[in-house]
Amino acid sequence: MLQARGAVLPSLAGDFGPPEWQLGLVAPAGTVGYLVVMVVVGSGAGHLDSRRFILVGLVGSALALLAMGLAPAFALFLGAIVIRGAATGAVRALDRPLLSHFYPGERGRVYNRYDMAWAVGAASGPLAVAGAVAVGSWRLVYGALAVTVALVAALFWRLDPPALRTTERPLTRDGLAPLLGRPEVLGMLVVLFFTTGVEGALFTWLPYYASAQLPDGLSEATLTLLLVTYVPGRYVSGWLAERVDYLTLAGALVAGLVPAVAYTFVLADGLWVLVGVAATGLLLSGAFPTLLAYATEAVPEHSGPVNAIATGVGSVGIGSVPAVLGVVVDRWDVASAMSLLVVPLVAGLAVLAVAGLAQRRRDRQHAGVTPSHECERDD
Repeated sequence: MLQARGAVLPSLAGDFGPPEWQLGLVAPAGTVGYLVVMVVVGSGAGHLDSRRFILVGLVGSALALLAMGLAPAFALFLGAIVIRGAATGAVRALDRPLLSHFYPGERGRVYNRYDMAWAVGAASGPLAVAGAVAVGSWRLVYGALAVTVALVAALFWRLDPPALRTTERPLTRDGLAPLLGRPEVLGMLVVLFFTTGVEGALFTWLPYYASAQLPDGLSEATLTLLLVTYVPGRYVSGWLAERVDYLTLAGALVAGLVPAVAYTFVLADGLWVLVGVAATGLLLSGAFPTLLAYATEAVPEHSGPVNAIATGVGSVGIGSVPAVLGVVVDRWDVASAMSLLVVPLVAGLAVLAVAGLAQRRRDRQHAGVTPSHECERDD
């Protein structure tokens, strides 16, 4: 749904004729409602009826998608986007926390596989829009999405509630500062800001950069290539998450991103840019779910708030870094701007290195304390 929004903009401009500044409202219209509901519902995940909230979110999303497809005016289309974002926020605020409690020992694998499904949809969204326009109208995309989500809601309603007892606790105002002060949570948020910022920059500026590097017609395909590589990337990251600890895996992914991004935007030219884009997508895809699993592992009783805060910080990164690059593009050029993406990745790698050293220190202290207690009991 997210990637379909961008692909449908030319059709919206042709049908409704809004000025460009109004077209620019399409992205924030969905994000505002999504983030507000995500934070509110996620913070109270411990005492909310998850099944009811998810069902209401699915039904609301289906109705909003239908309204988007039938909207006779651009203002109504924007209003439907706000409602759809809020409805989706209710679902996304509770889905990962539920998975966290269903699979407490496999969060890294499950989060990566879950986000792999998102990648499939993200990669197919622009293709679906192109197909719908070729057949008749962009409105068909939202009609098909509405029917699909409605079927998911019906299936979800017919399922029996799982027999699951969780330790999830709602986040109070007094508990927010201690939660954010946890090294694992703070480290996750800082690195997530950097990695999602790079992600947002790629989503926004990659086709523009590629237009100067690749033959006509291939520059638009770079974003699709990036999203397609998210599918195998997250599958492999999920497989690795069962074999190495989450912090080590996150560090390896970001460490690999530094040379991949440097190669893509500093050294590569022509078709070799596509190789760099593919490598970047494979590595970047696993960063968010793995970092989220790392932080959730430290405070599993607050998986809902951690998920909500991580999503909020990720949205800030996705929105702010492209804007900063826009200033650089305006002052110099897009090649100079894209080469700067190495900077946040190096900063994120430094944070992960510090987190790793701190984790090893805590492990050594724990290993040193445990035997002494055992000796006291033996005495």
